[in-house]
Amino acid sequence: MTYLVTGATGRAGRHVVSELLARGVPVRALTRDPARATVLPAGAEVVAGDLTDPATLRTAFEGVVGVHLLTAAGDDYATLRTGPEIVALAERAGVRRLAVLWNGKAGPVEEAVRAGRLEWTMLQPVDFMSNTLHWTESIRAAGEVREPFADVRAAVVDEADVGAVAAEVLTGEGHAGQAYTLTGPQALTPRQRLAAVAAATGRELRFVELTEEQARARWRQAGYDEELIDLLASWQGDPPPVAYTVTDTVQRLLGRPPRTFADWARAHADAFR
Repeated sequence: MTYLVTGATGRAGRHVVSELLARGVPVRALTRDPARATVLPAGAEVVAGDLTDPATLRTAFEGVVGVHLLTAAGDDYATLRTGPEIVALAERAGVRRLAVLWNGKAGPVEEAVRAGRLEWTMLQPVDFMSNTLHWTESIRAAGEVREPFADVRAAVVDEADVGAVAAEVLTGEGHAGQAYTLTGPQALTPRQRLAAVAAATGRELRFVELTEEQARARWRQAGYDEELIDLLASWQGDPPPVAYTVTDTVQRLLGRPPRTFADWARAHADAFR
């Protein structure tokens, strides 16, 4: 009855591991770099594997009943093209259930999952609150944030809430075939999120708005491919209504309200100091 968490040392994955362990089930944590597993709680079985190379995954699925599955991987967060091979491995191993974490749009993993024989649930967080941690260096060094689309709203969700929902759909009943949009309790602009960080740290912080072209150039310099850059520009600059429409999904599935961004900022204030 082991549960496999792919991307286990990632921002959502580590919370999936914690929530599953709290439910008293065996957890196998898959990561490309086991040395990073120090961020995981004690009790998880750590195994090495790379979702972009299915040959490294053959033993990871042994004895597994449920999988938290990423749809993007690697340092560049590229969309996974190995969905058919991963799903085939899971089916041969006897996996019954998948919680599939999207990266903003449907791709090869989702297509393979929907075409396969396993129970699946799609988890669709609009954006993680923890992506705000990209601001830490500029806030520490200059007391400012340089980002595009300063006044575009997004209903960002705490990654810990995403982990709790993933654990629920993997171990609970009644979630097969569902697609859950996961949001926080408010739709906030980047300016408003920075104001919350300022309040949490007691610092005066400035927002410097970049043009879209400046942002695209910075993303290219960071090594992102054009597909990801287009996705970022679309979701941040001209998002679909799903990106800023607050849902009650976390409340319905967990029986408690989602955490606010102000709560998240206070919990992570030291990262910005």
